[in-house]
Amino acid sequence: MAIAWDFAAGYSRHSPETPRSKTGPLQGAREAEIASEAVIRNGLLVSLPRLWRYAFVLSRQRDVADDLVQQTCVRALERCGQFVTDGSPDRWFFSILHSVWLNEARAHKVRFGQGLVPAEEHLSFDGARDAELRADAGKVLRLVDALPEAQRAAVFLAYVEGLTYREVAEILDIPIGTVMSRLAAARAKLAAGTDGGV
Repeated sequence: MAIAWDFAAGYSRHSPETPRSKTGPLQGAREAEIASEAVIRNGLLVSLPRLWRYAFVLSRQRDVADDLVQQTCVRALERCGQFVTDGSPDRWFFSILHSVWLNEARAHKVRFGQGLVPAEEHLSFDGARDAELRADAGKVLRLVDALPEAQRAAVFLAYVEGLTYREVAEILDIPIGTVMSRLAAARAKLAAGTDGGV
């Protein structure tokens, strides 16, 4: 996590020696590009903890989550010109991370169920100081961790990150109806697990 943070803070696509154009239109485009990169760099610094949590939810492995966040930072900085600056870059970062994860899973055939660490050790809930509340949160996290990857991602984005169904659909690149279906199936499984005293 610290590696990704330091990397994002110091990374720039542009060499300090890059000559700046003196002409009007080119200078304006260059200034816009620099402004966009600054927005992305600052956004990454703020969003790193959230990106790491999402990477961990997807991969369930700390080292893989670190790699995913690192690759997301690199890709976001390399493509900062593609970001529309009139909004928050958070959803764009989540989309990049999800895309990187899918590419990694296909390329390296990542296998689930190996080298796992308990999710409750790494995903914290603000204000969960009371022991009973922590125990309940731990149960929920274990239930969420047992969900299939597609449902786990939808649950995290919708219920932990608080994104709308439309935003979740954009990040996962699926129809809104599929998001609703995955969330309904996840809620049913979570309700059954909670009623069963898991």
